[in-house]
Amino acid sequence: MDKSATKCFGLIGDPIDKSMSPALFRAGYGGKYRYDLITGSDFEVSYKRFLDSYDGINVTAPFKENAFRKAGSSDQASKRIGASNLLVKTDDGIMAYNTDYIGIQMSLLKAAEGSGHIWRRALIAGCGGAGKAAAVAAGDLNLETVIINRTIEKAEEFASRLPQYGFKVKGPDAFPECFRQADVIIYTIPEKTGELGLLDRSDFKGGRLRCRTKYVLEANYTRPSFDEGLIGRMHEANPLLKYISGKEWLLYQAVGGYGIFTGEQPDSESMRGILDQEG
Repeated sequence: MDKSATKCFGLIGDPIDKSMSPALFRAGYGGKYRYDLITGSDFEVSYKRFLDSYDGINVTAPFKENAFRKAGSSDQASKRIGASNLLVKTDDGIMAYNTDYIGIQMSLLKAAEGSGHIWRRALIAGCGGAGKAAAVAAGDLNLETVIINRTIEKAEEFASRLPQYGFKVKGPDAFPECFRQADVIIYTIPEKTGELGLLDRSDFKGGRLRCRTKYVLEANYTRPSFDEGLIGRMHEANPLLKYISGKEWLLYQAVGGYGIFTGEQPDSESMRGILDQEG
């Protein structure tokens, strides 16, 4: 019997009912492995299901920081970020990884490929697990990075752990100004906030150095806060602005993560096909 056929993987988080991860995983391996949505709002319950029945799990909001704390060991990205989106059973215990980090960088670099654009400043909206990954990813791209979070103390504690990046922390009132000055905006807040409604045409044009092209990457692909109306307003004000769907982030973090799960590279073209089918 092929032992690989007995391997089981899944996703924990809440809510996850609209997640594309099962379809992506099936496409990546042609149905060779099982992949489930492990639904539930209680992290401890979902984590126990992982321990009892699964070889590895993806982790999404709001469980990424809990997952990191549970692991016995972790990769360097998880250690800096303090959050994990992937847990794997090993002979030495539970290992935590953070493939959001590479997913963010790849999404931005692919969107800008061949453009010659120079980024100076990034705005990170939110400081949960995804926001922390975005801040570290931006910092490692040598961007001056501002983190905006409703609970300023949480963001300040995170920034203080990583003084090498020089993260600046501000409250929601600074959102329009920071959006206007940034060349790269990474929006990781799970829901649409009132601050998005305060943006006007001048905020969509250029960055701090009046770079005409602005890049907006959003984490949430199932219920995006940047709806068609807002994206239309942004493009009307700045035709060179590039909105990057969270599906890009999902794809790039999944390709790396699934390879960690199985030891086999998934079929990324088939995975891309699933995303294209969903529009």
